[in-house]
Amino acid sequence: MTYHITAIISVFFFLLCLVGFVEQLRELLRRKRKLRGLSEADRLAVPEHERPTGILSLNQFFASFLAFYSFLVYGLCSDPMEHYLVWTRLIATCLLLWILFEIHSDRRALLSLLAFLGGIVLMLVAAWLGFSGQRLTSARWVSAGLAIFATAVFVQGLTHQILWFRRTGHTGAVSLRMHQLTTAKDVSTLGFALAMGIADGWPLMVVAGSGIAVKSVLMWHFRWVRLSPQAATRRQRVAAAES
Repeated sequence: MTYHITAIISVFFFLLCLVGFVEQLRELLRRKRKLRGLSEADRLAVPEHERPTGILSLNQFFASFLAFYSFLVYGLCSDPMEHYLVWTRLIATCLLLWILFEIHSDRRALLSLLAFLGGIVLMLVAAWLGFSGQRLTSARWVSAGLAIFATAVFVQGLTHQILWFRRTGHTGAVSLRMHQLTTAKDVSTLGFALAMGIADGWPLMVVAGSGIAVKSVLMWHFRWVRLSPQAATRRQRVAAAES
């Protein structure tokens, strides 16, 4: 009973996390509409931090996609299938794939194209796993590998975003609301993992605990950008380099 109660609470907060991704998409689309009426020359003259995906770390969003995807696959490969993980992570990966598309649409770079196409290929693999009914009778080794992989890519992705803040003194198109809601989701996921027990829930504990720690640092940087003289100096330096 405790397992199902904490799972339902976790799903509720995960839905709030999805609202955070929608907020990020709305911000990207708002900034995109703002530039729609400009000529090509004027669009190219827009400073980097004011572009639709300005200061957004492709690394961080692709890493987030991989982290959610890892547990989507883990849920699909579990026997029986872990529905609490699968359906929530499926929606999250679809939203993140949309964000990756918007990043490529704005930047038109090879790396952003590879990230988007890589995401599509991985989603096709997940669809095959789901429709084929493939299961692993013992998913312990899968959970161990995915937990380590997901944590590594997620933490380095968030760290990369923090370094962008430090380098430019801007938060650009990054949504604070998204990170607040995803951190709330991580807290509830940690509670769900504790209810599962260490033996079964430790992969979620590792990812959720790491997410809480690193996102707390990232969110603090929104305050640093707003109040720090060092951030103001770096914004001036970036503006001088762009002029």
